[in-house]
Amino acid sequence: MFNATLINDPFGDPGVYLEFKYRPSALMFDLGDLHLLPPRKLLKIDRIFISHTHMDHFIGFDQLLRVCLGRNRHIHLFGPPGILRSVESRIGSYTWNLVENYTNDFAIIVTEVAQTGQKITRCYRCRTAFLPEDAGMADPGGPLADERFFSVRAVFLDHRIPCLAFRFDEKWRIHIKKTALAEMGLPPGPWLMDFKERLLAGAPAESLVLARWKGEDGTLRGKEVTLGELKERAVRIAPGQGVTYVTDALYSEGNAERIVELAAGSELLFIEATFLDEDAHRAAHKFHLTARQAGMLARRAGVKRIQIFHFSPKYRGMEERLTREAMEAFAGTA
Repeated sequence: MFNATLINDPFGDPGVYLEFKYRPSALMFDLGDLHLLPPRKLLKIDRIFISHTHMDHFIGFDQLLRVCLGRNRHIHLFGPPGILRSVESRIGSYTWNLVENYTNDFAIIVTEVAQTGQKITRCYRCRTAFLPEDAGMADPGGPLADERFFSVRAVFLDHRIPCLAFRFDEKWRIHIKKTALAEMGLPPGPWLMDFKERLLAGAPAESLVLARWKGEDGTLRGKEVTLGELKERAVRIAPGQGVTYVTDALYSEGNAERIVELAAGSELLFIEATFLDEDAHRAAHKFHLTARQAGMLARRAGVKRIQIFHFSPKYRGMEERLTREAMEAFAGTA
């Protein structure tokens, strides 16, 4: 289970914050201005996916770096060709002569994705003043991230430079039947996350799950139940949901095909709608989408919901026109 939201209003810097429920974990698509995210949310981020390093998509890197210094955090960052150079340039602009005194092991693990699909990874550790450590190369193909609960894959789009679009896929959605839990004398709570992890990992049915909670009097209580009984009585497993993030792309036949294929069947599509269609010539010149083009692509991809963003400041006060144009194209009424 997760929530995915824009970090700024549609005129602000692009970025989506995807937060997992019941887990101290989150991921980001792009790192624009992060000032609306409090430190407690920034400290949940462990994976970041960068479309490209234009300033409005990457300026938040420094803020995240500052919040994480001195913390025991490992952040995995994925980006297009040149992302290693960009990260090293940002880190290299600061002086790190005192970091050997830090006790915690903060590290950034950066993977650069080539258009061939090949991946190069380097690690930058605070304890060693962020000197690059080669972590090897990976063969082309496969998702960028493939975790127990989710995967993230990407395609390249043309923004006059290579620009990545991303799709997050939840592998399974485990629905907990609260009525059944109540009948078993078990309240919902963070303990369910451990149960879900063990269920997805294929733990034996006879293994015990410990439910812990605080009673009305504030005392800690607990109860053990077998994984098999809990699964049989209180669980419904359904296919997971997908979220796609598309920004900064020319409307061309090649880009359109890649966007539609990537987003196909997504629960939610975050897609830029930088210009009105009456300014399509300007959109093409700037290598961006119009609101109508965004809606048409969403309709072709068969997504369930669409969230447009990355509006040009020239339309300030005209948000409703951009939204209406995109939604009419999405609904097929324009």
